[in-house]
Amino acid sequence: MDSGKKWALGGTLILIAAVGIRVGLIYRERHEAVAPTQTSSTWTVSDDDMVFLKKTRPSTLQDVKDLSGKPLWISAGGQMDYFPYAAHKVDYAHSAGILLGADRIDIKDAIEAVAPKAATFRIPGGDRHVLFIFTKPGSQAEYAVPIGYRDKGQYTFYVDEIFFYQDPHNLYKKWPSDTWKAIDEHRAIPGMNERQAQLSLGQVSSSQSTDYGNRSVVYEHQGHPVTVTFEKDKATAIREGGSL
Repeated sequence: MDSGKKWALGGTLILIAAVGIRVGLIYRERHEAVAPTQTSSTWTVSDDDMVFLKKTRPSTLQDVKDLSGKPLWISAGGQMDYFPYAAHKVDYAHSAGILLGADRIDIKDAIEAVAPKAATFRIPGGDRHVLFIFTKPGSQAEYAVPIGYRDKGQYTFYVDEIFFYQDPHNLYKKWPSDTWKAIDEHRAIPGMNERQAQLSLGQVSSSQSTDYGNRSVVYEHQGHPVTVTFEKDKATAIREGGSL
């Protein structure tokens, strides 16, 4: 092989290698988890940020039916109404309450049902709602809560966003016992961080600031607003009332 052909071949290999490296970097940038960025120079990654939260990414009705017989815990506290379920019917006309943060439910089945418009505030109605049938610890009463919908044969689910698949008491076992007691009683106490307060009081909230951990947040808290002021991600003031 003459020297000209050798240089041409060498240049081609270098180009192929460079393209391969770039494609690899693009793939890594798009697929690897990246730590969230904050504008505050004082923000650091906490132990809570490092907790692994399991996802199942269901795509079929059978995927969610496979959760039957298992416990789940509420992540999206204060958002989801649930309804009485009896004689294979969902009583959409009468809310039985709202699922609250860190509470446990026991899954019995997953079903489809046609939802009235009034029940599609959080989860779209589509052609049919998909709902979990569940009981609460210590009770045999059955309830239904929307977890997704079917529309034109395609399913959309929000299970990963609504629930913990593992007991949050174990996921966040480093939290103090008095903090967990307050969360289980759905109230705020001084020293809570924003993640803890949200789990305790619910995700429906508002704030005039985006400086996470250094602001006042109003939590809707089941129709009884509570305002919590945070400094350095610790609750320093808690008062009833406030405007969302």
